[in-house]
Amino acid sequence: MEEMREKLFYNRKNGYDLIDTRERIVLEDYCREYMDYLNRARTEREAVDLAIELAEEAGFTEFKPGMELRPGTKLYRCNRGKALMLAVMGEKCLCEGAVIAGAHVDAPRLDLKQVPLYESDELAFFKTHYYGGIKKYQWVTVPLELHGVVALKSGELVNVVIGREPEDPQFVITDLLPHLAKDQVTKTLSEGITGEGLNILIGSVPYADDGKDRVKLAVMSILYDSYGISEEDFLSAELTAVPAFEVREIGLDRSLIGGYGHDDRVCAFAELKAMLDIEGVPSKTCVCILADKEEIGSEGVTGMQSGAFECFMEDICEQTGASLRRCFENSFCISADVCNAFDPNFPEVSEKRNEAFINYGMGICKFTGHRGKSGSSDASAEVVAHLRRIFADNKVVWQMCSLGKVDQGGGGTIAKFMANRNIDTIDAGVPVLSMHAPFEVVSKFDCYMTYKGVLAAYNEKY
Repeated sequence: MEEMREKLFYNRKNGYDLIDTRERIVLEDYCREYMDYLNRARTEREAVDLAIELAEEAGFTEFKPGMELRPGTKLYRCNRGKALMLAVMGEKCLCEGAVIAGAHVDAPRLDLKQVPLYESDELAFFKTHYYGGIKKYQWVTVPLELHGVVALKSGELVNVVIGREPEDPQFVITDLLPHLAKDQVTKTLSEGITGEGLNILIGSVPYADDGKDRVKLAVMSILYDSYGISEEDFLSAELTAVPAFEVREIGLDRSLIGGYGHDDRVCAFAELKAMLDIEGVPSKTCVCILADKEEIGSEGVTGMQSGAFECFMEDICEQTGASLRRCFENSFCISADVCNAFDPNFPEVSEKRNEAFINYGMGICKFTGHRGKSGSSDASAEVVAHLRRIFADNKVVWQMCSLGKVDQGGGGTIAKFMANRNIDTIDAGVPVLSMHAPFEVVSKFDCYMTYKGVLAAYNEKY
């Protein structure tokens, strides 16, 4: 009877029951690398810069039209400093397709407005506009860092990082004390802290003169002395406040990782690391995409809706005598994005038979979208079976998952934009607890299996 159940039922098992001590050691080594990456990559620009650094160390060179492309050639193209595409040329012609993994490196955050600095009652603040889907109340009273660039009229780009180093100051958004919050606590969560209320406290000491806005002037003088910028330079700046938490192991057993930006740098690192670890010359050309703007719909020149990906692929197709249309038609893409992990503290939003669980491996999500699968690419049965076979052949621990109860909500990834290019695409990635919060949590086991799954797809013999 038990043999029949094992044979006929879909049985998920805790991943730690399926691996040996040797693989646990490999798992821990991988997660240490990931934790270091996440600590250093606080914005999409920093994630791309670090990815290029790691790629060049592994023998990748910047793609130039006309450069020699032969099996095994490793190349990359950076898109405006905020997105990145890498490729390892395969044995087969690109007309037979490529193996693609796509993730995004942007994450929810607080962007400074273009005229952000103001003084009120002798305190200086930055006005912000939140980026991506956040619960606004989670972002008050947590330490913040400031990262980004300021583009001067001269064309010079000034990099700004404040709060990352131990000796740096940090910033905060204040909240009401409970003694005076009688009215605030009766409001809904979305009303208690508003978007316009997410103002970052940045200074309090007045400049030594008798004019107005003396604290604002003192703050600007510090910025001018440190970075050579004036208030007008904010108009052409991209400055972002991100949580200042260090990436840490979570739990007495150290089995989890807590940090800012798991969504989706945990999958971005998995596919980047897999790209760097490809064994020899792959059967098909392997492509890794680190995209921007997914959290706001993949818009803009650095998002997956732009033509940047087509431009890159068309260039390498033309140089190898392949048709871009045929390449896309025969390609396979893993949209490597996180999924929600079942949280026993909030079981009412989940349908447990179809949810991802912590430590059960890489989550395969056949469709995402909102309610009636709206906005989803909905991978075909054949595509799911293809990935199942690859994972089975390579002992990748995985699980099927969805995004909560049918009418509870939903979400999106870059999958539909890849599918719109006539590329067979499926979502697969790491389950996350507290997704989009300033401090998210993932399982080490699931992180490692996502890397192992992408690497298996890259190394598959087609």
